[in-house]
Amino acid sequence: ESQISLALNLEADRILASAEGSVLIALCIEGKSVSSEQLASQLRDIALHGTSKISFVIGSSFGLSDRVKQKAFLRLSMSAMTFPHQMARVMLIEQIYRSFQIIHNGKYHK
Repeated sequence: ESQISLALNLEADRILASAEGSVLIALCIEGKSVSSEQLASQLRDIALHGTSKISFVIGSSFGLSDRVKQKAFLRLSMSAMTFPHQMARVMLIEQIYRSFQIIHNGKYHK
């Protein structure tokens, strides 16, 4: 348990340092489940407020440090199910692409 806590804290240091100056969106089990349209709306709102850098963080198999979750502008849940990290990355990229299609009135999301 102490090794996990130490690892999460070290990971949090790296995440927060690399995400500095960006809007942080954490994908974690405690996150809110949203539709593609709702994610698109969130991303559009972030852009309309003048932010051009967004950092998405996928929690490890041990989750994310509370420090990362507290700094997050938004906490998202992909699903109540558990997915391998490689699959979560692909699903996240697809949803980001879909969000931009929605924002620009594309047909991909239908």
